[in-house]
Amino acid sequence: MHRLTIEVDGQLYQLLENAAQVHHLSLEAECRRRLSGLECQSRYLQALLADMRADADDGRWRAREDEKV
Repeated sequence: MHRLTIEVDGQLYQLLENAAQVHHLSLEAECRRRLSGLECQSRYLQALLADMRADADDGRWRAREDEKV
């Protein structure tokens, strides 16, 4: 598995942490849950994922093989 590092503002980070606690998950697991589409209601995240998928399909984005989660 590859590592993805994103920067988020403090408010979004707090929302993610709170959601992780509510769902009894780690912060990483909460982010994965949202990114997997189970609860991706954020238009920003949907657009970001669409851009990343398009870049990956075009071969413009490649995760580094040496970075593992």
